[in-house]
Amino acid sequence: MTVKQGIWRSALSLAAVAVLGTALLSAVHGLTADRIAEQERRVVLQQLGQVVNADRYDNALQNDVISFRDEQYFPQGQTVTVYRARKQGEPAALILKFAAVNGYNGKIHLLAGINQDGSLTGVRISSHKETPGLGDFVEIEKSDWVTGFAGKSLQNPGKNGWAVKRDGGVFDQFTGATITPRAVVEAVELALQYYRANAEALFAAPTQESTGED
Repeated sequence: MTVKQGIWRSALSLAAVAVLGTALLSAVHGLTADRIAEQERRVVLQQLGQVVNADRYDNALQNDVISFRDEQYFPQGQTVTVYRARKQGEPAALILKFAAVNGYNGKIHLLAGINQDGSLTGVRISSHKETPGLGDFVEIEKSDWVTGFAGKSLQNPGKNGWAVKRDGGVFDQFTGATITPRAVVEAVELALQYYRANAEALFAAPTQESTGED
């Protein structure tokens, strides 16, 4: 075998390995994609139940969904998903799935439940990349900080109150990690402002397919 033939044989072998590896990865992805999607759906439904109590509605939240974009209230081109809770066909509450874009380490994904009167049923963090031990105190598993949003509205605590205490507001900040709670508070206030301007349209819009994460 000549040197040239050896080089070509090695190249063909490497190409075959690459093709086989790609095929195996595709096969594994195909086998696990449905399982991953189902797990994500279960997690979302569990989180939705933490934001709006199940006795508040009798429809299937995951089937009564719309999505939209609005750069004024939800910046950086994010898609907002809205789950609509109804009782005997009547509007009960909305759950908005969106992101605070000014977190210390990137976006902080949120669920915010809003009553018809514009008050919050609750807020939960669905995912984030904040620093462990500092910014991760927004998680309900780490502290009860996020429960402080329940019952709040644009009128309670009012415009000046929608900030962390360091900025003159009513919301606690974390020692050494003001950026994270500040980002969450600002994002939730913007979500309430959007709801105030669009509540009727949000409930009336035709159902769409959920888009998932940004």
